[in-house]
Amino acid sequence: MVMGERGRPSALDVCRVLAVFFALFPSASLQCKVIKCTTEYLAITSNSGLGEEEYCTALRAYKSCVGRLARSCRGDLAYHSVQHGIEDLMNQKNCSKEGPTFQPRARTPPPPPPPPPVVTDSQERSDGPEVCHYERSLTRNSAPPNYTHCGFFGDPHLRTFGDDFQTCKVEGAWPLIHNKFLSVQVTNSPVLPGSMATATSKLTIIFRNYQECVEQKMYHAETDDLPAAFADGSKNGGDRYGANTLRVVEKVPGQHVEIQAKYIGTTIVVRQVGRYLTFAVRMPVEVAHSVEEGDTQDLYLCLHGCPANQRIDFRNFRARAAEATQGASRTRGGAGTHGFTFKSAKVKCKERLPVEDLYFQSCVFDLLSSGDINFTMAAYYAFEDVKMLHSNSNRYHIYEKDALNSATRRGKNVLLASVLSLLAVLLWSAALL
Repeated sequence: MVMGERGRPSALDVCRVLAVFFALFPSASLQCKVIKCTTEYLAITSNSGLGEEEYCTALRAYKSCVGRLARSCRGDLAYHSVQHGIEDLMNQKNCSKEGPTFQPRARTPPPPPPPPPVVTDSQERSDGPEVCHYERSLTRNSAPPNYTHCGFFGDPHLRTFGDDFQTCKVEGAWPLIHNKFLSVQVTNSPVLPGSMATATSKLTIIFRNYQECVEQKMYHAETDDLPAAFADGSKNGGDRYGANTLRVVEKVPGQHVEIQAKYIGTTIVVRQVGRYLTFAVRMPVEVAHSVEEGDTQDLYLCLHGCPANQRIDFRNFRARAAEATQGASRTRGGAGTHGFTFKSAKVKCKERLPVEDLYFQSCVFDLLSSGDINFTMAAYYAFEDVKMLHSNSNRYHIYEKDALNSATRRGKNVLLASVLSLLAVLLWSAALL
């Protein structure tokens, strides 16, 4: 490593050390995402011919990027060390805090489409220009897009874009997805009066305006009202030339609706099973991670999972039920119409879910906690949606060991972040002596 005066590391050297550690251990800031800002900064400043003003512009962009992470990185010592390091670098280089910043590198747009032909009443509207088809709009040399999946069902269970499987309380309104292109919010209500068990009773999806493709559209569903159209009564994206790249398709009246948003490569499945709704989505990773300016997405459940204080360890619940006396009812809010023991719940779930993965376990949990036999079908259809929407057939099933390994990794990440934070503080101290 190149050293500063009298052999001490400069603040820039420390930034590079931190960048190397984050590159070696990217999971250390899995929630914080400060590695993305550092990577962009180093990519810009790697040019040895960079002038002073350009260097200051890169620092301001670095500072702006890190500043947008303030909420999701609150309390992360490594993050705060990077913040202080940027300030030191700006002071060393006499950089003004006001001034231009580099704009993010956007994907090269395709050439403009030809003017749309005149469409008469007797002609069928086409699906619109290529810009309104996600895969077609990618440049010729682009890698094929990677797709990701999120599902939300039952009492309620969440499968995140990262394939984490969680059981959550989350009573009331919660955002599943919120990005540049669409927002999804669910409302969860108690299954039984006074019960801790909740399930989704309302769902709202907002598709934002997008170029010449679609107008803003809202889809709203609730118990016993699963419409086959958007809130304004239309079934597509409006009057624009690419309107048919957003469509509502009714698969089973009152039970199963599919929303196809080809312009962002996204498919959404909404079902009503019993009295409650289920949600599943397939979308490109790029779309899932697209962030609006100033939005940290820290409550975006499909990306970050449920907050720690809203998670339920249903394995402990199941273990207590297994130890209970044969024939005793195991519901969190009292016996429902159908009382289930641990054994009878397993038998019922086995009818639809023969593999004892986390979908099977969630089915058992829901029968024990609510007594509502319809939750068997909710888990079954959630897994059917995985098979239809998930891009990796080897990841259809998730098992308890996968969830435990994920929790172990998170614990190791916390320890690793603490070690890196201590290293950062020591290095900054050395640089400023």
